[in-house]
Amino acid sequence: MASVRSAKSGAKKRRSLWWVVHSWIGLKLSIFLTFILATGTFAVFAHEIDWMVTPAMRVSPQAAPPASWGSLAAAAARAEPSGRLQTIYAPIDPWFAVEAWIDLGKGAPRRVYINPWTAQVTGTHGWANVHRFLRQVHRHLMLPTKIGIPIVCSLALLLMISLISGIVTYKKWWRGFFRRPRSGDGRRLTGDLHRLAGLWSLWFVALIALTGIWYLVETLGGHAPVPKLPKVDARSALPTGAALDKLVAVAKQADANLEIREIRFTEDSGVIFLGQSRAWLVRDRANAVVLDPADGRVVAQLDGRMLGTHQRISEMADPLHFGTFGGLTTKIIWFLFGLALTAMAITGTMIYSLRLAKAHETNDGAMRLAWRGMGVWAYVGMALILLALALTPGAISGAS
Repeated sequence: MASVRSAKSGAKKRRSLWWVVHSWIGLKLSIFLTFILATGTFAVFAHEIDWMVTPAMRVSPQAAPPASWGSLAAAAARAEPSGRLQTIYAPIDPWFAVEAWIDLGKGAPRRVYINPWTAQVTGTHGWANVHRFLRQVHRHLMLPTKIGIPIVCSLALLLMISLISGIVTYKKWWRGFFRRPRSGDGRRLTGDLHRLAGLWSLWFVALIALTGIWYLVETLGGHAPVPKLPKVDARSALPTGAALDKLVAVAKQADANLEIREIRFTEDSGVIFLGQSRAWLVRDRANAVVLDPADGRVVAQLDGRMLGTHQRISEMADPLHFGTFGGLTTKIIWFLFGLALTAMAITGTMIYSLRLAKAHETNDGAMRLAWRGMGVWAYVGMALILLALALTPGAISGAS
């Protein structure tokens, strides 16, 4: 009997320790964690937000055949004749314009938007936009990547610890998926909602934490090897119009399954056609056909199916982290669960403040109690956020 009591006491102590860890992470880092989760959530729809605020990105889908890549490239080159065409991207969805980047010789590229059916330029835009802001502030807080990425990605480790501690402290958690939140008491209701959202988000939290840890590994030296492309002198040859269309035909012959999503015009590696082919859950760069624009010769070819394990993990991290692999459907799912995860960071703080207010029977506001409980970490979180916002104008403009 004594041994049973001892075992129960030991289990209770372990749960108490895990609860302390869970509470510490959720409270002390709540400001910074909420900011990173919120920016990551909205980054899922960053392109769509840019589409809403940038008229030049919006086009009306047509039943007509799309313009050729050569026509689109020629239109982009004409729009900025003093620059050099650097990259051209296919539309994300039928209501998006084609986007081309023009290198002006200094600073960041300029964006040119083109109607994918008529090859008419719909407008131009500078480098700074919503996507650039959300991507950089979420990824590295506008700091140098060697500093910013480890700071942000360290949260992934803590998120994984928080996931484990939440499961350990929630006894018989598997019974709670359909447990109705209790009403009548703010602390109880908030706690029930927090646990319910946590249970349904288990898979999502694990996925975000694992991919975040992978980004940390990459930053600390665990980068997957990048294929080296043969050197090609393409400084004087920039194919557009019919010349580019011929290269497109060659690329399609080399890989008949390649859905071209991006074309890069480089000075030392020729013209690179990238996109999706037969490999699943990889970035566009995993499949490529590289051509010498001078003679149309295929100088290199990349097949996402031939990736090693290290490379495969690297290429699937982004599609999984941002939910882009299934188009609009998976992006909506990722966005909703991202909102749930962000809400959990907020409700965790609310649970602490409501519990404290009830225990001490104080009239202090919830925000004041939460801030007091965060201690010095509240100032650290606010300082990092304010620093990121202060660095934003220079960081996203791309000015040299």
